[in-house]
Amino acid sequence: MRISMKTLAVALAGTAMAALTSMPASAQKAANTVRFAYDQAPENVDPFFNNVRIGVIIGANVWDTLIYRDPNTNEYKGQLAKSWKQIDDKTIEFELREGVKFHNGEEFDADDVVYTLNFISKPENKVVTQGNVNWIEKAEKLDKYKVRLTTKEIFPAAIEYLAGPVVIHPNEYYEKVGPKGQNEKPVGSGPYKVSNYVPGKSITLELNKDYFKDSPKPQPKIGKIDIRFIPDRQTQMAEMLSGGGDLIMHVPKDQADQLKTVPTLQVVSGETMRIVFMQMNIQDGTPAPALKDERVRKAIIHAIDREAMVKNIVGEGSRVINTICFPSQFGCTDEGAARYNYDPAKAKALLAEAGVKDLTLDIVAYRERNQTEALIGYLQAVGIKTNLRFLQYAAMREQIATNKAMLTHQTWGSFSVNDVSAATPNYFAFRSEDITRDPAVRDLLNKGNNSVDPAVRKEAYKGALKIIADKAYATPLYSLPVYYVANKDLNFKAYPDEMVRFWEMGWK
Repeated sequence: MRISMKTLAVALAGTAMAALTSMPASAQKAANTVRFAYDQAPENVDPFFNNVRIGVIIGANVWDTLIYRDPNTNEYKGQLAKSWKQIDDKTIEFELREGVKFHNGEEFDADDVVYTLNFISKPENKVVTQGNVNWIEKAEKLDKYKVRLTTKEIFPAAIEYLAGPVVIHPNEYYEKVGPKGQNEKPVGSGPYKVSNYVPGKSITLELNKDYFKDSPKPQPKIGKIDIRFIPDRQTQMAEMLSGGGDLIMHVPKDQADQLKTVPTLQVVSGETMRIVFMQMNIQDGTPAPALKDERVRKAIIHAIDREAMVKNIVGEGSRVINTICFPSQFGCTDEGAARYNYDPAKAKALLAEAGVKDLTLDIVAYRERNQTEALIGYLQAVGIKTNLRFLQYAAMREQIATNKAMLTHQTWGSFSVNDVSAATPNYFAFRSEDITRDPAVRDLLNKGNNSVDPAVRKEAYKGALKIIADKAYATPLYSLPVYYVANKDLNFKAYPDEMVRFWEMGWK
């Protein structure tokens, strides 16, 4: 449920405003605590068995990676690895950092890297996002602080992934408890450690006093992070207005605009790498056979006024996209790809030409409900009725993977990996969420993923993106900005990768 503008206006007036303007932040400063609310709960805190954004955020604060990408300069720096060297097209060797300890006191060394990489690379261990790990052939220990990594194919984006979603687990603990135990009692080496976790409700992070001093992540200043999973936007907003919270994100544009007037709060926004799109199930056995007709799919795209949505609903920092990738990602282009302007008359004509009448489709979605409702309105205007199924992300993904979804309203942040290999293949390279299954697209994406020649990679991705657009396999919509609302006394910076870096925060 979204808080109404009327309710918000009332909350911003009268006694509520008087209370807000006098409310001190000193209590939170004295406790050195940040209270953060998020609308989704991670399906598993182990970063390899989750792909909802809050899980990615928790992962970056609790775990470390071999390599760190500086969010300001995009420069790669050593994190758990001191240095690395490309031996040949498929081999990288890492010199590891000494003196690092995991939160349970276990010493970090080559055994942790080798065990983690070999475990996650095995398909039978069912890492949720296979594209993050399925390029790894094997890891070998050369000595206590030296590791060799071999990729299955030439994979130019390896360093980008090793600086992103590929965290390192403590081998002794992980071998004993596995992903289930790592979810129940998480153990990493990062700037924050988990002190309490109630699945589906909350997770508490506490400053790691023993965090290694040479990390490219700054030493954390905030002592405790209380994260609560609150699906109801109205409740989140009430918490911020009453002083019961310090930070929320993904605030709808209209509410963010209103909250700019509240003197105790700050509103920060900006474009992210997250793209928004709709999938259309054309697999054999699809519950919506009408979607197999290219004219119906094109009608759906023509029905939606993406420019108006960006301007009026999505907000500053958004832009319309024409292909299923984020423009800054290596290999992302819309050159030569079909464009679909807003044309409801053409949409109706295409549906008539396809002989489709009284079409009703289920649409599954999991966030930005106001945007889903706008999409539903556009479809209804051209004669397509929809039933909204608003789910938690894991449940939505299950619907897609089991061929039960018709239309989806999706977003994808690519785990902040700035390469097309982290985006388009997840939905079009015959993985679990591919509900199109075009072999030509799959082969071009695989060629782009595994070529050493940047020009060959770009051309392959361009070809795949063109087919997806020309055949209207999906509806590209726009990039998604994020509006954050924070306590005005919290030092907080928003980044395009949607990463909330608690280790950088402090009280003014």
